[in-house]
Amino acid sequence: MSTSTPHATKAPYGDFDPSIPSYEAAGGDWADIAAEATQLGEERIVVNMGPQHPSTHGVLRLMLEIDGETVTEARCGVGYLHTGIEKNMEYRTWTQGVTFCTRMDYLAPLFQETAYCLAVEKLLGITDDVPERASIIRVLMMELNRIASHLVCLGTGGNEMGATTVMTISFTAREEILRVFEAVTGLRMNHAYVRPGGVAQDVPPDVVAQIRKADPLIRGYLGQLGDLMLANPIFKGRLQGVGHLNLSGCMALAITGPVLRSTGLPYDVRKAAPYCGYETYDFDVPTSDEADCYSRVVLRLEECYQSLRIVEQCLERLEATAGQPVMVADKKIAWPAQLAVGADGQGNSLDHIREIMGTSMEALIHHFKLVTEGFRVPVGQVFQSVEHPRGELGVHLVSDGGTRPYRAHFRDPSFNNLQAVAVMCEGGQVADVVVAVASLDPVLGGVDR
Repeated sequence: MSTSTPHATKAPYGDFDPSIPSYEAAGGDWADIAAEATQLGEERIVVNMGPQHPSTHGVLRLMLEIDGETVTEARCGVGYLHTGIEKNMEYRTWTQGVTFCTRMDYLAPLFQETAYCLAVEKLLGITDDVPERASIIRVLMMELNRIASHLVCLGTGGNEMGATTVMTISFTAREEILRVFEAVTGLRMNHAYVRPGGVAQDVPPDVVAQIRKADPLIRGYLGQLGDLMLANPIFKGRLQGVGHLNLSGCMALAITGPVLRSTGLPYDVRKAAPYCGYETYDFDVPTSDEADCYSRVVLRLEECYQSLRIVEQCLERLEATAGQPVMVADKKIAWPAQLAVGADGQGNSLDHIREIMGTSMEALIHHFKLVTEGFRVPVGQVFQSVEHPRGELGVHLVSDGGTRPYRAHFRDPSFNNLQAVAVMCEGGQVADVVVAVASLDPVLGGVDR
């Protein structure tokens, strides 16, 4: 809270009106802390961990009150990375919105893209028109992204505890997945690959072979990580019994993902409210009942293996649907139009250009309107959720019937999960704060969107 001092302001048109109060910030949380300490007459130490501290996973500020090495109070300070992504989306077309939301949680961009596009498709009423192959590609890319995201969590968490080898193995494994992303979308992150109605373009013909070649390598790296961490007495001593948060605590704080499943509740949006055909895939939802940091490491490793199971099923389905479309047939929605790789790189296919420029004035008009103005979405609102690596990611979209979202808002799991910092850290050691925050796996791009 901030202390505020009322003072007079100018009324409209330059007239001074002392009866209208306004308020300006004067001190904020530090003033409150100092005043409270003076009132209690106690000597206590308040330290900042972050927002530049390497163990706070970005620009997270932790305000810790400590008594020796014991944390007596912990508070989160967020907002240092605000980008205004959601507000910016309201000034762009529905398709352009993908290029904004993909940048929120930059370690899991494909989940935001997919959730947003599923919501747009619900508003358009074309959910059942999305080609099967497009849904398969979405599932494939999301599950590969889940593995890549968990690898960053495990790698950075290990590095923060001094286990540099854990980080190098994790990032080496992640490189195999990023190479696949680059082959499919042209980018390693911030892809804007999933679009309303399908995906931007089909996967390259050799990507199935590339993923099958990477599969045993990734499994090998996961095995090494398991060997390095799970039976390591130092690692177990740092994590077991640390950052405990039981089921009732998770439910009270709306915490989802691996942190919730570490309490024994097998809640997973892919099973509870399937999307993209997840109900047709064979996979398990691993759980634990230890509810500590160690169990969350075990669960994330197991989730990587489950994702590889889903990836293999996707590859079989991709081979069975070769040549099928990856975008809805309605050309008034499908964007980008027909892409092809030519001598000048990548752009619209020559056949498409020849048609709109030479044979069909109507097609040219639709193309021009789609690119410059975008498609219109019927009036309404929708909420769509997906199972993000950090928990349940929700998208709330409101349409006023125009070519841009009237309102776009995301329920990012990192933001909700950070509420647990106080209950997980208070009463523990300062060193345990690093472990507890790492087990939450917050990404501040999603928190401060």
